[in-house]
Amino acid sequence: MQNRMMITGAGSGLGREIALRWAREGWHLALSDVSEPGLQETLKMVREAGGDGFIQRCDVRDYSQLTAFAQACEEKLGGIDVIVNNAGVASGGFFSELSLEDWDWQIAINLMGVVKGCKAFLPLLEQSKGKIINIASMAALMQGPAMSNYNVAKAGVVALSESLLIELAQQEVAVHVVCPSFFQTNLLDSFRGPTPAMKAQVGKLLESSPISAADIADYIYQQVAAGEFMILPHEQGRMAWAIKQKNPQLLYNEMTTMADKMRAKAKQNNA
Repeated sequence: MQNRMMITGAGSGLGREIALRWAREGWHLALSDVSEPGLQETLKMVREAGGDGFIQRCDVRDYSQLTAFAQACEEKLGGIDVIVNNAGVASGGFFSELSLEDWDWQIAINLMGVVKGCKAFLPLLEQSKGKIINIASMAALMQGPAMSNYNVAKAGVVALSESLLIELAQQEVAVHVVCPSFFQTNLLDSFRGPTPAMKAQVGKLLESSPISAADIADYIYQQVAAGEFMILPHEQGRMAWAIKQKNPQLLYNEMTTMADKMRAKAKQNNA
């Protein structure tokens, strides 16, 4: 069949745009999210775009909900060809400000949610010789300041994807990892951080992005078709990654300067 896709975090943002991009090719989509209204809206748009599918509320922190979702895919679609582990949350704050609860929350959703998604759906993917698409972030590669828990969770997604790329080659299950930079999204709806100023700074970065979630979904579609493992949708991101590979210290210095500026700005705001 080769036209059945599962997406977590499909109720809005990049998850929704990925659903719409594949829907335009007539795919059957299994859509999950913690937001039921968002899922209903996405499914309506998917049908208008030429696709079809079903929705199921699913919290990626709960493995039993993911295995139930995999079972629903088998019952309703006869299996699955592509999974997109996209569900994620944003957070920020300097390491000294972040609580251990902030760390647990971030790792549970952004890293373990992806691990559990891969685990729950692997048996179906082995049957279909399908594909895994894990959504990480440029934060996984560049480790910007004041977002250590986010950086670590997303770096874990890249490491997991690299591990699976090698381990699943024999089973003919393809693996891709996507590392977008900031883009226009509703990620801030879930933002958790110690200071409102940090949320405002991230908000500005998201709004100023020249690239939309729809652009990224289209880029992912093309790069997956081309068999590319590491998918970097932003040109600036590709340039920064090339610089880091050649001269990591240059980037660390740049990030240190950025951290100093952020601290100075925070002091001004608190004055």
